[in-house]
Amino acid sequence: MGRIYNFSAGPAVLPEEVLREAQEEMMDYRGCGMSVMEMSHRSSMFQDIIDETEADFRRVLQVPDNYKVFFAQGGGWLQFAMVPMNFMRGGRADYIVTGQWAKKAFEEAGRFGDAAAIASSADKGFTYIPDCSDLPVREDARYVYICENNTIYGTKYHFIPDTKGVPLIADMSSCYLSEPVDVSRYAMIWGGVQKNVGPAGLVIGTIREDMIPQEDLPGVPTMMQYRTYIDHGSMFNTPNCYAIYICGKVFKWLLDMGGLSVMKARNEEKAALLYDFLDRSRLFRGTVRKEDRSLMNVPFVTDDKDLDAKFVAEAKAAGLENLKGHRTVGGMRASIYNAMPKAGVETLVQFMEDFEKKNLK
Repeated sequence: MGRIYNFSAGPAVLPEEVLREAQEEMMDYRGCGMSVMEMSHRSSMFQDIIDETEADFRRVLQVPDNYKVFFAQGGGWLQFAMVPMNFMRGGRADYIVTGQWAKKAFEEAGRFGDAAAIASSADKGFTYIPDCSDLPVREDARYVYICENNTIYGTKYHFIPDTKGVPLIADMSSCYLSEPVDVSRYAMIWGGVQKNVGPAGLVIGTIREDMIPQEDLPGVPTMMQYRTYIDHGSMFNTPNCYAIYICGKVFKWLLDMGGLSVMKARNEEKAALLYDFLDRSRLFRGTVRKEDRSLMNVPFVTDDKDLDAKFVAEAKAAGLENLKGHRTVGGMRASIYNAMPKAGVETLVQFMEDFEKKNLK
């Protein structure tokens, strides 16, 4: 069986060019006689890999000089705890709840201080982004937290909330590096790379220097303190070496493609193909308010659970994988990340058109 079109929300599709390069270097990385997976993280060769990966990440995202970059294991759930443990410190923090992952982060923060949900879209099943022009931000809040792209529900902030001077922290996991970002508008950005950047098991983040606690935090484990990662170049313990290596290749692929402005245009073109079909379809419909639609995750339904299941099964047989919606919402979801080629979306739309003709009552 050849390559299929993989619409998984994560772990997700990677650029074929990157996979081929990794394949070529699997047994022998640049003449060293071993794979990166076998390499000591204390070797000069791996130090070069992580240094180059960070430098390219900074170039891709245009990270300002007064921001530090870190690589961490543990995924999003660990960040849900690390953020309040480092920045809340028994005080207050405000959360905008626009989906399951923002809700989980908000609930986790409640373990460490006074967390408040100052806006939410739960009233309509997280199918929109709430108005953030005049939020009830508490003056003494340590930060405001958002999940910028909601993987399950297919919504995206197409604006930066007005936090009234309170530092903004964003989980960008499923829209990471899909479009240009003004990093200076945020106190911290983080993302699990398994959705749009690399293989599972790694978080990459960037924090403004004045946010980083300068002393040891009582009661906070060593590996839960951002200062540990910053002070040791993310090498205090053994990092996820192979994921860092693959992400480095993805960053070079992005730079070779022309950077994030080019990538945004490509993503808008792909998303338009699918959304335009959904808007004219008599069988399928999108579930998100139009102005809040994600370029990365596109949920849709037929409003018939049996027909949804039939669609997913027949799509799989046709080489269109992982189109089943998240278990909490059902329906279908197509994740069309950076590495999904336009041809994949075109093939999906053609399949949907054919399915509609055969099944429209």
